[in-house]
Amino acid sequence: MNHGTLHFSALALVSIAAATLVAVLSFLAARPAQAADEDPPLNLARDGFFSVGGKTTTINGKSYVVGQMYVEMRIPQKQTHPYPIVMVHGGTRSGTTFTGTPDGRESWAQYFARRGYAVYVVDQPGRGRSGYVAEVYGPPRLADAGSAQTRYLQQAKHKLWPQAHLHTQWPGNGEPDDPVTLQMVGSFLPEIEFNKQQEVSRDAMVALLDKIGPAIVLVHSQAGPIGWATADARPDLVKAVVAVEPNGPPVRALEFVGAPDWFKEGGVALPYGIAGVPLAYDPPVKDASELKWVKEDKPDGPGLVTCWKQAEPARKLVNLKMPIVVLMSEASYHAPYDHCTVKFLQQAGVKPDFVKLADLGIKGNSHVMMQEKNSKEIAAVIYQWLEKSVAAAK
Repeated sequence: MNHGTLHFSALALVSIAAATLVAVLSFLAARPAQAADEDPPLNLARDGFFSVGGKTTTINGKSYVVGQMYVEMRIPQKQTHPYPIVMVHGGTRSGTTFTGTPDGRESWAQYFARRGYAVYVVDQPGRGRSGYVAEVYGPPRLADAGSAQTRYLQQAKHKLWPQAHLHTQWPGNGEPDDPVTLQMVGSFLPEIEFNKQQEVSRDAMVALLDKIGPAIVLVHSQAGPIGWATADARPDLVKAVVAVEPNGPPVRALEFVGAPDWFKEGGVALPYGIAGVPLAYDPPVKDASELKWVKEDKPDGPGLVTCWKQAEPARKLVNLKMPIVVLMSEASYHAPYDHCTVKFLQQAGVKPDFVKLADLGIKGNSHVMMQEKNSKEIAAVIYQWLEKSVAAAK
C-alpha cells in the first residue's frame, strides 16, 4: 500500500469536505429567509379545545345542547403578548379558515402563536364542530360552490365587479376539479340563517370572553357584525377589533352584476347599520326603525358603490372605543364598498384605521386572503398594526 497516496487522498477528502461546507454555508447565507427562520418550532404550553355558551333544550322528549361554540386553543410556551387573539371565520366556513390553506400551508393561527400570541379559533354555533339542531336553528343555509367560483376562485374570469380582474394570488388554477379548489369547496359547511347566526354567535362570543378575559377579536366577512356586536356587548374585554373585510356594505345588500352597471342594490340587510342585531347608539334606539338612513349623492370614485349613512344628526356608537382596523384587499368584491363601512363608523364617532393592502404594495388578493399565496405577508401587516395600536392603547 502506498501510504503517500493514502495521505494525499485523506488530505484531498478533507479539502473537499471543507470546500463543500463553505459552499453550503455560502448557499444558506445567500438564500432569502426560509421557513426555518420565519417559522421556528411551534412550542406550545397548551393545545386543545373546549366549548362555551349553550343551553340544554328538550325537543320531542329528548335533550340537546344548543348555542354552544367550539373553541380551539393554541397557547405558546412563551406568551409575549398580554391579550390573546380570538379568530372568527366567515360564512360557509369553519375555524379551519385560520388553521390551514387549501394547498397545505399553515394559516394565521400558527403565525400569531409563533409570535407569542395565545390564539383561540372558533367554529360558530351551528357550524362544524359546534353542531346543528335544525329544530332550534331552522333549516340550514347550504354553501354554494358556484358562488365561490365567481367570488374568489375564478373571479378574474367572471369579472362581476370592477376590481375582479386584478386577482392573482389564489394558490390553484380555480377550476372546479383542481385539487386546491376541491380542498376549499370540500370544507364548506351548512350554516344558520344570517340574522339568527349573528345573535347566537354574539352570545357565544360573550361567553368566551367572560371565560378567557380581555382579548383581541379578529373577524372575517360574515363574522363582521358578530365582531361589532361582541365589542358592543363587552367593550371592557375587547381590546381591539381586526375586521378583515367585514360583512357589508352598511345598511343595504349589494349584488354584483358585471359591466357596465356593476352593482344592484337590495333591501335593508343590516338594520343597525353594520349589524343585524342591536347596537348601543347615543341617543339610544329601542328599535332599528328609529335609525334613519340616507344615500350619498355619488360614489367616492370610479369602481366604487355609493354609500349609505345615517341622516344627520347622526347617532354615535358609544361602545366601539377600542382600536379598530378595517383591512381590505385589492381585488376582492369588498374593494368597491369597504370604504363605506369605514365612513359609517367615522360618522358614528368611531375612529377606525383603514388598511388597503394595495397601498402597502400587497396586490392581487381576493376576499379569502388568509388562504392565498401571500397570506403570511398579510398576517405580518396585522401583526404590525397590533404592535402599534394595542400597545399605544394600554
